[in-house]
Amino acid sequence: MIDVTALGEILVDFTPQGFNEDGNPSFVANPGGAPGNVMAGLSCLGKKSAFMGSVGSDQFGKMLRDTLKDKGINVEGMVDVQIPTTLAFVHIAEEGERSFSFYRKPGADMMLTKDDLKLNLISNSRIFHVGSISLTDEPVRVATLTALKYAKDHGVAVSFDPNLRPALWESLSDAKKWILEIMPFADIVKLSEEELEFLTGANDIQVGVEKLTKQYDIPLLFVTLGAKGSYCFANGESLMVPGTTVYAIDTTGCGDAFLAGALYQILEMNVLGKELTKKELRSILEFGNAMGGYVATKNGAIPAMPTLEQLQDFFKSKSE
Repeated sequence: MIDVTALGEILVDFTPQGFNEDGNPSFVANPGGAPGNVMAGLSCLGKKSAFMGSVGSDQFGKMLRDTLKDKGINVEGMVDVQIPTTLAFVHIAEEGERSFSFYRKPGADMMLTKDDLKLNLISNSRIFHVGSISLTDEPVRVATLTALKYAKDHGVAVSFDPNLRPALWESLSDAKKWILEIMPFADIVKLSEEELEFLTGANDIQVGVEKLTKQYDIPLLFVTLGAKGSYCFANGESLMVPGTTVYAIDTTGCGDAFLAGALYQILEMNVLGKELTKKELRSILEFGNAMGGYVATKNGAIPAMPTLEQLQDFFKSKSE
């Protein structure tokens, strides 16, 4: 049995690393892409994960496939296509916050078709995870919707992180339409504070959550606030846990690390599909926050994901 299978983008993040002797920025190629990041986070924590997506038949594609395999992730659902592997250049501000420039017109991640799907990976999973970037273009959009319907038909819980990247959509109205189209499938949703406002028009978290959960029956909703911490909404209850104070050098992958941590705790406590107590919600948020905090202190996303032992040491250092 697989714990979590993800479908979506896997790409190369070019992360800045200082300047060369001429004063030009230097970049390091790091494997990334939100769904791949989440699977790497889970695998590093000891959970069985699988990834479905497409990469180019190029050196970057080989690097991504090898990276996931090295992390112990099942890559049976990965396909090679004759389109270049998708690239993203990460620009990091002084506080560690980042923005992106994408090279994806087209990119290999868009080329996954419904015929490429290894559906048995989904039916053999406890959770199926998707983002919204696989909804921006065809044929991967149809593949994503086909996989979601299959997961629902086979009683597999669905995790959804919209991971909004405005530059990848034709328009923001198109992004909103497709993100909301996925909400009825979702059992677990993770949104950033900004994504919640984008989807609901409310800049108050409680108001935004009430609007979203009134329209869609979402059993478990997380809202991340970056360094400030995270909220969880379940059973009509809300809980907020402050973040872990760290010296952030790169926040790439922090939200993905949070979600990997949250899913890990849900699986570890065996509470999938159950009504959660406040104590259980707190445990999920604390673990997710620690995962996000740890990754903020490292460069890159997948390379920064901690093992359980590394995270326990991090927990210990923060409590001393």
